[in-house]
Amino acid sequence: MLGRSANGIFWLFRYLERAENTARLVEAGFRMALTRDAMDARDEWRSVIITLGLREAYERKFGAEYPGPLVFNFVLRDKDNPGNVLAMSEQARTNARMVRAGITRELWEAVNDSWMNLRVRLARPVTEARLGDVIDTIRRQATQVRGAMEGTMLRNEIYNFARMGSFIERADNTARILDVKYYVLLPSVSYVGSSLDNVQWENVLRSVAGERAYRWLNAGRMEARGIAEFLILDERFPRSLAFCYGKLRSNLAHLARGYGGEMASHEILRDAGNEMHALTIEAIFEQGLHQFIGRFIARNTRLAQQIQRDYRFAE
Repeated sequence: MLGRSANGIFWLFRYLERAENTARLVEAGFRMALTRDAMDARDEWRSVIITLGLREAYERKFGAEYPGPLVFNFVLRDKDNPGNVLAMSEQARTNARMVRAGITRELWEAVNDSWMNLRVRLARPVTEARLGDVIDTIRRQATQVRGAMEGTMLRNEIYNFARMGSFIERADNTARILDVKYYVLLPSVSYVGSSLDNVQWENVLRSVAGERAYRWLNAGRMEARGIAEFLILDERFPRSLAFCYGKLRSNLAHLARGYGGEMASHEILRDAGNEMHALTIEAIFEQGLHQFIGRFIARNTRLAQQIQRDYRFAE
């Protein structure tokens, strides 16, 4: 596959995954803000901005105030935020059009329909009354695109690059949400273990669509170590770090067979997999969750960059 095509497929699915993850984070922030007083609600919205890495851009335009409508419109549609959800949807469509000869008609139509629907819904500022409908649209469109890919695409190199884009992005999202929990959401370390702490952990699960799965596996208990273990090490949950890296190993292995051998990205992933396989949640907390997540995010970024170098993506 030409590097330009590989790049298009890889980033098509990174943008789609990022748009859905962003929408889920906004939804979780909105749920939490509804249950808090005005000051605490602003803290929740600030945490959404920080998790997305948009604090500098947001405060450059709006200052240090974080009312909900300003925040979710900045994240979803503001032109001064080049990483807004509508822009990501358009970038995904642009990439899909660039590689249209390599994807099925059903996948192209799903991506194109997603962009057209979002363009209509985000043509004007979103109110709190409309936010739920907009979030549902983003999630539903993402599900339709994934369904079109899974149901119609050959399991070839195109499919593998698409999946790698999705799981690189998903792992990064889960890791960043976990990191922000400890360093932004709690107003003080004195709240650790409190009812507020437990509510915040529940919010983390909502952000990654994991609340029901976690409750089912743990008889409803909300406990920090259990939730961290679930999101980092539980290979059954499709947004955990371990699950994402298991799928990345499978997709890279397919590429190795197709291209006649392994490359540097395989070594990075193998080292990460060996380390994760040997980890326990006790060891992670002993070294520090923030330190572990920081190293994971850095290696995840390095892996993505190495995949692009190995398979000669367009610069």
